[in-house]
Amino acid sequence: MLLETVKRFLEPHGGRDGWFATGVDGVHIIQLSDNLPSNGSVYKPSLCITLQGAKQVAVGDKTFDYGEMAFLLVAVDIPAFGRLVHASKARPYIGLTIELDVAILREVVEQMQEAPLPADDRGIGVFTSPLQGELADTVLRLVKTLDQPGAVPVLRPAIMRELSYWLLTGPHGSEICKLVLPHTHLHRVADAIFFLRENFTRTVRMEELAAAARMGLSSFHQHFKMLTAMTPLQFQKQLRLLEARRLMAADEVPVSTAAFEVGYESVSQFSREYSRLFGISPKRDSQGLRSLVAGFGQASHTPTSPQGLLAEAV
Repeated sequence: MLLETVKRFLEPHGGRDGWFATGVDGVHIIQLSDNLPSNGSVYKPSLCITLQGAKQVAVGDKTFDYGEMAFLLVAVDIPAFGRLVHASKARPYIGLTIELDVAILREVVEQMQEAPLPADDRGIGVFTSPLQGELADTVLRLVKTLDQPGAVPVLRPAIMRELSYWLLTGPHGSEICKLVLPHTHLHRVADAIFFLRENFTRTVRMEELAAAARMGLSSFHQHFKMLTAMTPLQFQKQLRLLEARRLMAADEVPVSTAAFEVGYESVSQFSREYSRLFGISPKRDSQGLRSLVAGFGQASHTPTSPQGLLAEAV
């Protein structure tokens, strides 16, 4: 039922591939008929659902696979690299992304008579799970509002509250509540990540990040790596390289300019680290991505931005 509802939304686009913004804030649909190369982006806290096909997402040294009627939940802003593993013209990949509203999650936790207790912080802030039961029903009702724009501002807040409730009372509620409770390590690491995202183009000392997280230096480093599967330095490097990739592909910025804009002092070092992460030189990669963006723009005729395509292409 959920897949059929999303397909009806896609019908006016004539079966074209693309990344489709919807009338519901924070809800996006993607359809792709090719297993494109791995693409990276900074994932926001969100529910990433596969409706048809299958996808693989790598975060640091961890890999997550999820197929039809399953989701990847991201509890903290984090660089990740996704690729499709099942997509064809006869049966394209169809996915749905719902950004989590942290403020609503917090309100729901505060109103619950028995809020879930946060789990220990030894696991990464990303996990996969089947989409079923009340949670699937709520997602379906959210998607049905796409056909009724006038209903969105009235119904979306209530549906997002219900979505938050079922996530918090589901099998992973103890993980999700760590996102909103103020004294959990995930919440504190999230504060450090926010600081790092605001300052990633400059040299950031570990002491600054630990202070932003209100944690001791050793404890911060340990919990940051547990929750993100990478060190703060690796995290910052990926932020820089992903932003440089966006600048070169979407804004057509030259390689040297992109390198300096994201904080590199040496273009040769930038090129080495870029090639190591993406498996291709910055110049060749940006040329290929520009062709990809141009192809989507010609094919889909949707009001999507190059940045959106680069973030959601896989």
